[in-house]
Amino acid sequence: MPPLTASSPVPSSFRDLPSVVWTIFAGTIVNRLGYLVTPFLVFFLAARGVTGAETSYVLGALGAGNLLGPAVGGILADRIGRRPTMLIGLIGASAAQGALFLAPGVWTMAAAALLISAAGSTVSPAAYALLADAVDSERRRRAYALFGWGVNIGTAVAGVLGGYLAARGYWLLFVVDAGSMLAYALVVAVRLKDPKGARTTDDQVGEAQEKKDGIGYGVVFRDRLALLLLPLFGVQLFVYSLTEVALPLAVHDSGLSPAVYGAMAAVNAILVVALQPFATARLSRFPQLAVQGAGGTLIAGGVALTGLADGVVGYTVSVVVWSLGEVVVAGIAAGVVANLAPAHARGRYQGAFSWTWGLARFAALTLGVAMYTSWVRRRCGGRPWWRAPPRRWPRRR
Repeated sequence: MPPLTASSPVPSSFRDLPSVVWTIFAGTIVNRLGYLVTPFLVFFLAARGVTGAETSYVLGALGAGNLLGPAVGGILADRIGRRPTMLIGLIGASAAQGALFLAPGVWTMAAAALLISAAGSTVSPAAYALLADAVDSERRRRAYALFGWGVNIGTAVAGVLGGYLAARGYWLLFVVDAGSMLAYALVVAVRLKDPKGARTTDDQVGEAQEKKDGIGYGVVFRDRLALLLLPLFGVQLFVYSLTEVALPLAVHDSGLSPAVYGAMAAVNAILVVALQPFATARLSRFPQLAVQGAGGTLIAGGVALTGLADGVVGYTVSVVVWSLGEVVVAGIAAGVVANLAPAHARGRYQGAFSWTWGLARFAALTLGVAMYTSWVRRRCGGRPWWRAPPRRWPRRR
């Protein structure tokens, strides 16, 4: 493990990354510090008198936007540039926050929620492509791991900040969320520049190749290795996204308070923020796909342990296991996708990867909830399967 020097608090595994990467890292922290509206959206809608059935329409629109935004963002990143795409997404999502707060009815709320997630999710493909432009293939995994580290740092603080602000008025959540997006947009406008033509000397491609590939996602669909890897990454992302569903539902069904779920979220945030830089340094010498497989196994094991847990200790163990898996896989999938992409199509490759993530999360939040409610609760009475009442078979006459 590379030691920290007295002169720098930054692990040496990240220290040689260029300023572009650090600018995106800092902007991401600022943006994620304001990630407040979505986690508290259900409470905001309830305060506005929206019923449970109507809430599902707004949440469904929010999930659908995560399928639309990455696809559009990937194309825009390659056509008009990474920086303009990020600005469009950040400013559009900020405006949509205001529209959601002022929306007079359920359908206008749903439209604003769709715009929030669609505009916000156009940013990631452009940011990922810009990171790929800025570093060589050997350092991409570390660049994406640093990006993910920034997301976790900001999200960890936002969880505490959101609860504090929500108690004082939901309008504060919208102001801070929109303000953080505009602050990130200012960072992008002032500090970032698109590389010329989004190319490097090593991977220069001719205009003929660009015309052959077109402006859509055909370039990705013709890549057999990408078509093999993206579904595999999608399965892993689906399992990881179940942590957003399985853990709160299981904690609730065990009769524990919401504070327990908050404590579990804190355990995840602390572990990831504390361990990820060092794990990235340690694991960078091993084959990426092997490390990805090992981390995916830890994530799957942790999610499975959630189904076995029935108390604070059990849930803590499950969170620790899948959090370690999250630390292990940090940056690998995005780095692999970036290395597959030709320079002129990096935005679309990252758009396809971000769309895979959006689809996996959408499936987890819909199918995952349906599976849990129809199987675990119905067959086990809301209890762990080993504590469910035994099935009584009819006696033979």
